[in-house]
Amino acid sequence: MSVSENNHLLKPGEPVQKHPWGRYVALGDSFTEGIGDPEPANPGGHRGWADRVAEELGRGHQDFAYANLAIRGRLLQQIVDEQVGPCLELQPDLVSISAGGNDLIRPGGDPDLLAEKLDVAVGDLSSGGATVVLFNGPDTAASVLGRIRGKVAIYNENLRTVAARHDAVIADMWSLRQLADPQMWDADRLHFSPLGHHTIATMVLDALNVQHTLEPLMPKPLPQRTWREARSSDLVWAREYFVPWVIRRLRHQSSGDGITPKRPTPGPVFGPSGTLLPRR
Repeated sequence: MSVSENNHLLKPGEPVQKHPWGRYVALGDSFTEGIGDPEPANPGGHRGWADRVAEELGRGHQDFAYANLAIRGRLLQQIVDEQVGPCLELQPDLVSISAGGNDLIRPGGDPDLLAEKLDVAVGDLSSGGATVVLFNGPDTAASVLGRIRGKVAIYNENLRTVAARHDAVIADMWSLRQLADPQMWDADRLHFSPLGHHTIATMVLDALNVQHTLEPLMPKPLPQRTWREARSSDLVWAREYFVPWVIRRLRHQSSGDGITPKRPTPGPVFGPSGTLLPRR
């Protein structure tokens, strides 16, 4: 999509249009925590698509507040048990929940059972009138996660049913074909890069019909690699990322053990002047 085709992109000098939300809470796992998009000065050391969305939602809205309860490695049931209750206590009028990806990666992950559990959670989250944003999974055909593509597709169809039942918004990552570019992914091939998080944030804001300042970014062309270079890269990836991931699964460990939410309470994203608050 070119800049001229993006009807939600704010033009220079154009006033910010008001949206209906004043308090946004993000729930989920590493995807929503922002892993792959490092920002050392940011709470938790990561930025991510949710922070980027909150920054845009807070633009021109002085009283807007944002909390992020996501923790890396969490399974769907853990997200439901640990995050839904605290989220409801914060009384948000906008909630995003992305859950189930870590379950689908594991053997035996059942997309139908997962959708049933998520359906209950979305019902709770929307019961007070909050707008709920649901994420379907990206098309994994071209990635290391290609083996679970069928399960992701089934889960996605179930999510559409859940969204229709609760009048939720679908953030459609499956249709976001830009994510097929390797540069959208982190070196671990499991999380998104800063470019990927930026692209997803733009998609979410478009799904919410919110004007924003995020211009589409195009990946730079990748240099051609020899077979030997590609093979070497695969071996490095397996040693540094894949093998440790498998070992954690065998030991029933999680990358999120001991991690707490990076933004447990709602707070402003912008200062009174409309500029970003200093990083904490």
